[in-house]
Amino acid sequence: MIQDLIAVINAGGDASGLAREIRAHGVYSEIYPCNKPLSEFNQLANLKGIIICGDEIPPPAGIYDLGIPIYDNSQVGALSSGLKKTWSMENFIADQIELLKNQIGGGRALLALSGGVDSSVVAALLSKTIGDRLVCVHVNHGLLRKGEPEQVLEVFGREFAAKLIYVDAADRFLDKLEGVSDPEEKRKIIGAEFIKVFEEEARKLDGIEFLAQGTIYPDIAESGTDGSKNVKAHHNVGGLPDDLKFELVEPLKYLFKDEVRACGKALGLPDEMVYRQPFPGPGLGVRCLGEITRDRLEAVRESDAILREEFKNAGLEGKIWQYFILIPDIKSVGTREGERSCEWPAIIRAVNTVDAMTATVERLDFDLLQKITQRIINEVKGVGRVCYDLTPKPTGTIEWE
Repeated sequence: MIQDLIAVINAGGDASGLAREIRAHGVYSEIYPCNKPLSEFNQLANLKGIIICGDEIPPPAGIYDLGIPIYDNSQVGALSSGLKKTWSMENFIADQIELLKNQIGGGRALLALSGGVDSSVVAALLSKTIGDRLVCVHVNHGLLRKGEPEQVLEVFGREFAAKLIYVDAADRFLDKLEGVSDPEEKRKIIGAEFIKVFEEEARKLDGIEFLAQGTIYPDIAESGTDGSKNVKAHHNVGGLPDDLKFELVEPLKYLFKDEVRACGKALGLPDEMVYRQPFPGPGLGVRCLGEITRDRLEAVRESDAILREEFKNAGLEGKIWQYFILIPDIKSVGTREGERSCEWPAIIRAVNTVDAMTATVERLDFDLLQKITQRIINEVKGVGRVCYDLTPKPTGTIEWE
């Protein structure tokens, strides 16, 4: 079982990288914002050491009065000496199973099963813990990638013993999003509608008390806590309405993305599921930039399918962490069949990362880019230009919205 804890106080440095480095030494670590009271540390009783990462923000008041060793960034290796090296994926899974059993008891849980890595690992973990008392709901909100709903139904309908419910709510979501261009508002609408769909499905079932979500550590860090800087809202972090009758279950909320994949492997999930392309909860809704229109959404979907097909043909599948197409709500002048045209640009994004907190841009072969460009402008209605985004994270987030 996981015991000793090193707290990484985020004072403006690379807290994520430092926390991961500590875990690599077999010691569990958690990141805390500077403005979080010490009494709110999740595992204060197990706190064996503190690292203050960065110096842009003062650490919490009283941190030096705890009588707990405070280490320098350069002492990561030394700080693990004498501590119980209990951080491993096997111990994490054992801890979570015990925690889930205590939380859920004999109850039933409802899970939004998108087919992505996070929800798939949650499904596997909950299936291992509560078996057929898990109900998985796959919601087609009209913002999924081409062929994805069919693939999810085929794979999870065959591999999982838990009950799987399919909800076609595409028109419902798109109607709600009509005329909305602000990215945060779109995310809120999509998140709120998801909650409503789950509520409706839960009313049709008996004994559903828990709502499971695939929240992971970068989601929490980027959403901001206790007044810390907010990068962008994540639809699966907090914010549940008062009338929601579910208790939240988030077994992966302290794992980085690569650790989620390692968890999936340890649980016996197949590689094609564990290493599946990351996909945001709001789906193509945050890749159809600005107001979502059905024709431009379809252009995003078709362009993305071409990109994924060509990356697979080029042997890049599984070698690049995330790649996708986005289309902004702007048009550029061009020519088509000898006449003036005014069409959307499609923007390619291809990045590599370990924990989704930072990312580098993939150096793509120019011939491949030209092939993808020719296919998109010839096969996708309304797209007349293709661009490649060269911005790393930071300064740009992986998604544009």
